[in-house]
Amino acid sequence: MSNIDELNEGLQWYVAHTYSGYESKVKANLEKIVENRGLGNLIFDIRIPVETVVEKNGAEEKTIEVKVFPSYVFIKMIMTGESWHAVRNITGVTGFVGPGSRPTPLSEEEVARLNFEEVKVHLNFAEGDEVQIVSGMFEGYQGVVQSISEDLRKVTVLVKRGRRDIPVELDSSDIKLAK
Repeated sequence: MSNIDELNEGLQWYVAHTYSGYESKVKANLEKIVENRGLGNLIFDIRIPVETVVEKNGAEEKTIEVKVFPSYVFIKMIMTGESWHAVRNITGVTGFVGPGSRPTPLSEEEVARLNFEEVKVHLNFAEGDEVQIVSGMFEGYQGVVQSISEDLRKVTVLVKRGRRDIPVELDSSDIKLAK
């Protein structure tokens, strides 16, 4: 690679390809290198996406973690010559994902689908507030917020239908504060 520094797009997620079964070793070695060489200002996060699977064999259950993308390690870093060499020279790394030898960062949409970074949700309404439903089956109706889920994504609204209130669970993006 002639000049890796020209690829610097700021802090981005990159994907390193590894030998099969080396993902955890690569992650551990990279974490040591970051600590020993003081590269915490260039390499910020290292992830191996896994999902928890419950295997059932009759009445016996076993919980295991399965790699979502075998042979890949996801690294949040600033691409410089120093950070590129630190990752590229780890035993088990075959290269970065991208055309030829040019590492390509993941797009914002790809990072969002991987659920790496927690999106902070802020609501402009609270329990007891009158809200208007702006989409879905109850669009146009008004109601009172009865409860809000811990992750702030689901809201239960009491919608007045005739003489009674019906609790309706909605996404927080489907309602707005009534005027």
